Amino acid sequence: MNKIGCFIGFFCVLILLYSCEENANFDKSLLYGKWQQKTEFEKYMLDGTGYMWNEAEGVFENEAQKFEWTLENADLTQIHLMENGGKVPKLYKVTELTSTSFKYKDDYGVSHSFQRVD
Repeated sequence: MNKIGCFIGFFCVLILLYSCEENANFDKSLLYGKWQQKTEFEKYMLDGTGYMWNEAEGVFENEAQKFEWTLENADLTQIHLMENGGKVPKLYKVTELTSTSFKYKDDYGVSHSFQRVD
C-alpha cells in the first residue's frame, strides 16, 4: 500500500510541474531585440517578423533567414519564409524569458539558450 501512495504522490508532482510549465505566461515585449547562442543569432522585431543566422555556417545578418513569429503564453511559433515562397512552421516552448536570457525547447527536447546582445 505504501508503494501505491508513493506512486500517486510522484504522479501528482509530475502533473503539477507540467501544468506550471504549460501555464507560463511570458511577456513578448521582452523578446524584441537580438539574441545570441554561440555563433547562432535570432532577432525579433516589434512587427512580428524576425530573422536568424549562423556565422559558423558563413551566414551573416545581411543574408539571414526571415521568419514571422508569435508568442502566446509559453508557445513560440516561428514561420520561416523560404526564398521560393514556401513557409515552414516551427513550434517551441519557451522555458525562460527575461531582459537578458531567452530559452526555449522543441518537441524533441532540444533546448536553445540565448543571451541578449543588443
